[in-house]
Amino acid sequence: MTATEKEKLTIVMFSGDLDRALAGFIIATTAASMGMEVTIFFTFWGLNIIKKNEGSIKSPGLKQKMFNLLNRGGSRRLTISKFNMLGLGTRMMKGLMKELHVPSLDEFITMSHEMGVKLVACTTTCGIMGVPDDSFRSEVKSLAGAAYFLGEARESKATLFI
Repeated sequence: MTATEKEKLTIVMFSGDLDRALAGFIIATTAASMGMEVTIFFTFWGLNIIKKNEGSIKSPGLKQKMFNLLNRGGSRRLTISKFNMLGLGTRMMKGLMKELHVPSLDEFITMSHEMGVKLVACTTTCGIMGVPDDSFRSEVKSLAGAAYFLGEARESKATLFI
């Protein structure tokens, strides 16, 4: 690595759980603040993190429409992976984060984008789940497949699967 090349971190965000998404964005923003080039590749349930919070998803087929109706996504709809307790645990976690002045997931997404973290949606998963390109937040600037992710991972000092 030359003096001008940055160290790279690549994260696969497979989970759509709030706590796991927060962990991924905490690591991503910390790495970016340390001068690393960071890419987060969202696939399967992880796509829910970067879907728009408002509006509806217009899927092409009946099965995909039904799937997206049940799996709406959006950062504000995510729940924690343990102790959700019909939403009480998620509300408690968000309240505690606010009390402790920890950024919300929406704030982390915006902050990471402003720090240069690349947010990439998986094209193959979008095709399977019937998620059109315009379903994502404005911070998501690209969609790509597994070959793109593998290229990034090959050059990375670290690759994480969350």
